[in-house]
Amino acid sequence: MTETATRPTDVRRTATTGPRPWPLLRQSLALAGRSLTKTWRNPGVLLDALIMPVIFLLMFVYLFGGAVSGSSQEYLQYVFPGVLVLTTILTGQVSTGLSIVLDMKKGVFDRFRSMPIARAAPLLGSVLGDAVRYPLAVAMLFGLGYLLGFRVETDVASALGAVALTIGFGFALSWLTVLVAVLLRNESMVSTVAFLLPFPLVFGTSMAAPAETMPGWLQAWAEVNPVSHAIDASRGLLLGGPVAEPVAMTLLWGGIALVVLAPLAAWAYRRRM
Repeated sequence: MTETATRPTDVRRTATTGPRPWPLLRQSLALAGRSLTKTWRNPGVLLDALIMPVIFLLMFVYLFGGAVSGSSQEYLQYVFPGVLVLTTILTGQVSTGLSIVLDMKKGVFDRFRSMPIARAAPLLGSVLGDAVRYPLAVAMLFGLGYLLGFRVETDVASALGAVALTIGFGFALSWLTVLVAVLLRNESMVSTVAFLLPFPLVFGTSMAAPAETMPGWLQAWAEVNPVSHAIDASRGLLLGGPVAEPVAMTLLWGGIALVVLAPLAAWAYRRRM
């Protein structure tokens, strides 16, 4: 019997080679790159991120400004933080759901299942890849708001905090669309449901008008609505005012949404696939 000598290079390779850390994160980022490549090759999918902030801000300011605040300029200052939250919640929701449904129908996710990757990686990769829409939408919104006359009344750090908070909150709620896409698997139904789901959350708040002007039942809903806390936090960070409690509640609700919806979407994906 002969023995094979172990070379020093083999020993070093064996000692240093092992399972890389954070496999789910690495695999998700790799699949996010695939999603980004699809986006750059089809720039039309970015139009919703660029057009939606324009439509909502112009609509609210020039349709309701005179009635609510007496002037469009004053109302712009009031409504802008709410539209920022609205933009980050709605941006890319339908596109993300449709992208997941189409990949499932084309068998792309079946190929992912045959690969040695985490089961949740395709879903997380899709969401991370579509997250490029958030900074684009926010940049478009701030650019338009500045041209119309909106001004941050706090400081740069607070404004960046408002942007980071609202983007994180929107990312957490985007998993609701992922869950809907995995469960329904139908382009028409996903488009309709993903577009309509956020509206009870967004419009049952003080975004467009003070809660004191609403009926009692709607005021009660606005007080417990998680999006109300996000709007209050955004308004305080951009315009001044108390921010500790609304920021804490926004982080709490965003964390709950992420912890509940992301595992549910992954579980539904494993069961349906």
